[in-house]
Amino acid sequence: MLAEKIKPFFKELTERSGNVIRPFFFNENLAVEMKEDETPVTLADRQAETVLREHIRRNYPKHGIKGEEFPDENPDAEFVWILDPIDGTISFTHGCPLFGTLICLLHEGRPLAGAIHQPVIGHFLYGDGQETTLNDRTVQVRETSSLDEATLLTTDLGNIGRYQKRRAFDALAEKVKLFRTWGDCYGYHLLATGHADIMVDPILKPWDLMALIPVVKGAGGVITTWDGGDPLEGDSIVAANRFIHGRVLEALNA
Repeated sequence: MLAEKIKPFFKELTERSGNVIRPFFFNENLAVEMKEDETPVTLADRQAETVLREHIRRNYPKHGIKGEEFPDENPDAEFVWILDPIDGTISFTHGCPLFGTLICLLHEGRPLAGAIHQPVIGHFLYGDGQETTLNDRTVQVRETSSLDEATLLTTDLGNIGRYQKRRAFDALAEKVKLFRTWGDCYGYHLLATGHADIMVDPILKPWDLMALIPVVKGAGGVITTWDGGDPLEGDSIVAANRFIHGRVLEALNA
């Protein structure tokens, strides 16, 4: 299977980007700029994406590349890489380790494989839609079957009110056992490895979400848009195990 053959290359990419990112983390001299969309960016973001692009070009010159920090390259290619060098830049710039690098390989527009890499703790989470591994050990979502036993995660409560139904979310938060804002890609990492049960984001860009799809599915989870649609065709995510995903959707859309 191509997804299995490409896994070592994903690991090479994350090792290279991780080597760039680590020296910037918890660095008091880290400079933060604001982009036109009012999101932060650092030299770590740009240098990490540059390294990722260079390594892809060198090994797969016919592949396309889409990333957060630089213009698209050959976006209509059969194979296209989707890159987010630091997902969770706000956490990163505040010295909080709830961030990671997201890498996805699309084949004819659909995710073939994806990775979430946390370079500080050395976690390489890789999924192909059929299996997900953490540092080569197979992982699964946990089979929590009731909301009152579930752990719910999200990234930014303010965004829920801006883009979705805040009252419905608050009602869901009242039903679960535990609610925390352990967000960005790390929330999906916790879901896929069985340390949380629900992860939701009311608004995401393509480079934020593409890698999540094969990782969550490979771990046995269900991942959709906020209204239950195909995540490839939307800009929001609701991810959970198969037992409670439907009930989460009902609650969020009440």
